[in-house]
Amino acid sequence: MAKLKITLVRSVIGRPDTQRRTVRSLGLRKLNSFSILPDSPTIRGQIHKIEHLVKVEEVADEGKIALEK
Repeated sequence: MAKLKITLVRSVIGRPDTQRRTVRSLGLRKLNSFSILPDSPTIRGQIHKIEHLVKVEEVADEGKIALEK
């Protein structure tokens, strides 16, 4: 199953509370923090709601990300 790497690239300061809660529910806290989540319609819907705040990349293998750190 494909996974998505979601990175917070814009601040949530001044954003509506619903967008703040969506960012938090995706596991993002600070700028440039990222989460690797499964690609599902639920996650895609959340990303669509805050697409102006995040960068999304498709990740084939989670182990590859761990080696890059």
